[in-house]
Amino acid sequence: MAEQTLTAPKSNKTITALRRFAISITIFNIIGYTVLGFEQPYTYPFIALATAYATEILLEIIGARAQGRGVRFRGNGFKGLVEFLFPAHITGLALNMLTYVNDQVLVMMFGVVVAVGAKWVLQAPVRGRLRHYMNPSNFGITIILLVFPWASIAPPYHFTEQVDSWVGWLIVGIIIVSGTVLNAMLTQRMWLIGAWLITFALQAIIRGWMFDTAIPGALGMMTGVAFVLYTNYMVTDPGTTPSKPASQILFGSGVALAYGFFMVVHVAYGLFLATALVCLIRGMFLWGLHFSKKATEKWEAEQAKSAEITALPKPAEKPETGAVAA
Repeated sequence: MAEQTLTAPKSNKTITALRRFAISITIFNIIGYTVLGFEQPYTYPFIALATAYATEILLEIIGARAQGRGVRFRGNGFKGLVEFLFPAHITGLALNMLTYVNDQVLVMMFGVVVAVGAKWVLQAPVRGRLRHYMNPSNFGITIILLVFPWASIAPPYHFTEQVDSWVGWLIVGIIIVSGTVLNAMLTQRMWLIGAWLITFALQAIIRGWMFDTAIPGALGMMTGVAFVLYTNYMVTDPGTTPSKPASQILFGSGVALAYGFFMVVHVAYGLFLATALVCLIRGMFLWGLHFSKKATEKWEAEQAKSAEITALPKPAEKPETGAVAA
């Protein structure tokens, strides 16, 4: 097991990114319910937020006691509490916005609890400390879809249901611009986005060539609001994606290829399943690296100890006592 260490304080860049993301998704929800045509009940965002806040705070208290440390939302006043709850705020609103469970509010709350709780359970060692590797919102949505087959993702049309076509394109443009600025300047996940988009387009063309999929339709998905939101704000989650360019390329391409596989075998909700699968593979890879490193360190320690023993000088032999002449 990796040593359980305290979570390092978030950098100013991370806090800024979380703040902007939280503000963006809040504004988008307000506009969605008042203008665009979101179809979930008006009370659901508030219930989702209350559930996410309560779960995050409760698990933090439990985790702090188990690890013998202070809770992270104290010490900086109300500002510290708000900054601590940014991830829960984003998770709660995103999960409610992207799922549709009709009037079964407990199912939505279940998904929020799973999403927030996964950060405390599904962890892997990264640079000496445990970090969650499963995208919280995506994981909560995936579990809802798997456990409750009657539930579904939010219908993509509800993002532009009550506005004209040009407004829909304007929304897409705004999301692309704001998301690009956020990911280029703060999260630094442009390599991931580029690999994801290029590989997604390639798999759509290959599916059309090999499996007779309608290529215009497969590529047309990339123009939708839901896809643009997913590209800029879901698959690029900085907490559960790699930071090195080469690793970002592998991650983004992997999600696109996994999506293509799910489409070929006729499995619905491929975006969410693909993201969860690649996050799981990355988590297992991180654990593999951890155990490999531990085994190497143990072997090197044994070799060093063996070399020390070999290098020790041998004790001098005592001269034999000869016979005394009579």
